[in-house]
Amino acid sequence: MDGPYGHVLQVAVQRALASFFDWVADPSAPRDGRDHLCRTLGQYEAREGRSLDSLQAAYRIGVHVSWRRVTSVGLRSGAPSSVMSWLADAGLAYMDELASLSLQGYLEAKAQSGGSQQELRKRLLRLILEWPPAPPRAVSELAEIVGWAVPAEVTLVAVEAGSECLLELPDDGLQDLGGPQPHFLLPGSADASMRTALADVLAGRRSAVGLSVPIAEAAHSLRWARRALALSRDGIIDADKVVFCEDYLVEMWLLADEPLIDQLARRRLGAVAGLGAVQRQRLTETLIAWLETSGTAPAIAERLCVHPQTVRYRMRNLERALDGQLSDPDTRFAIEAVLRATRLRDRAGGHADAGLPDPPEQAGGSVPDAPAW
Repeated sequence: MDGPYGHVLQVAVQRALASFFDWVADPSAPRDGRDHLCRTLGQYEAREGRSLDSLQAAYRIGVHVSWRRVTSVGLRSGAPSSVMSWLADAGLAYMDELASLSLQGYLEAKAQSGGSQQELRKRLLRLILEWPPAPPRAVSELAEIVGWAVPAEVTLVAVEAGSECLLELPDDGLQDLGGPQPHFLLPGSADASMRTALADVLAGRRSAVGLSVPIAEAAHSLRWARRALALSRDGIIDADKVVFCEDYLVEMWLLADEPLIDQLARRRLGAVAGLGAVQRQRLTETLIAWLETSGTAPAIAERLCVHPQTVRYRMRNLERALDGQLSDPDTRFAIEAVLRATRLRDRAGGHADAGLPDPPEQAGGSVPDAPAW
C-alpha cells in the first residue's frame, strides 16, 4: 500500500467519498463521474488478478474516518441528532453503492476474460448460499452478468466426494463440485420430473437432495442435504444411494442435535438408564410400544409377544421409576422423541440398549428386581 498501487487506491477512494458531500450539498448533481470511477476501480482490480478485498476495505476505512470527522464537526456546530442520524444512514448506504458499482466493474472485466464464466457461476452459487442471505440486488446483478435467470425456488444437492467429475448437470444448474463437499443447485422444485432427472444424473452415486425452498433460503436446503447425506452414509437413514430429504423430515429433525438428545435422555430416562442391561432393554421396548400405540395391555403384549400381565408389571415399574412423568403430555412427547431418535441411531451400530445414556451418579427413583419375564 506504500507504492504506486496504494497511492492510486487512496486518491480514487478519496474522490469517491468526496462526492458524497457534493451529493449532500446538491442531491440533483449528476453522478456519472463517480459511477465511472468506481466501476473502473473494480475493473482494474480484476485485470490485475486481485480480489476486491483491498478496495472494499478502503471504502470501509474511508467512510469510518469521514464519519469521525463529521461527528466532530456536528458536535462543535450543535447539529441536531436527527441530522446526524440521517447522515450516518446515508453514509453507510453510499458506501454500499460504491461497493456495488465496483463489483459491477469487477465482474464485467472478469466476464470479458476467457474461461471466467464458470468461476463467475461458482461465485454466484457462493453468493446465493451466504447466510444471512446476500442482498437480492447483488444476486440479480451477478446473475445478469453470467446470463442466469434467477428463479423463485431452488433445490440444493449434496454429493459424496470422489465421483463429482462424472456428473453431467443441466445447463441452468450452478455447481461447485471440486471441493471437499461437492454440491450443486437446480432451479425449481423437486417434483416427480426432477426426481427422475436427478436419479439419472446421479446414477447411483451417494447423494442427498435438499428441500425446495425460496432462493433466499438456499443455505438451509444445502445444510439439510449435507445432513441427510451423513445420515445415509452412517446407515441411519435406510435409503437408496440418492436420498430425498422430503422423505425423511422426521428422522432428520429427531437427529438434528444429537448431544441435546443425550441430555434430554439423561433428564427424562436417567432412572431407567441405571438398571441392568436386560431389564433396561425390556422396560424400554415396553415403553416405546405403550407410547406409540396408546393401546391396552393385551394389544401391547401381542406386539411384544409377551403375556399381558408382564406388560402391566413393566408399566408399573416404569411409572414408579419415572416418578409420575408419564402422566404429563409434554413429558410423554419428550420421552417418545428421545426413544425414536436413539432407535434411529441404533441402525448405525455401537449404540446399545436403545441408545440410553450411561447410568447417572444420582438416579431419581429405583426399580425393584424384576422376575425372569
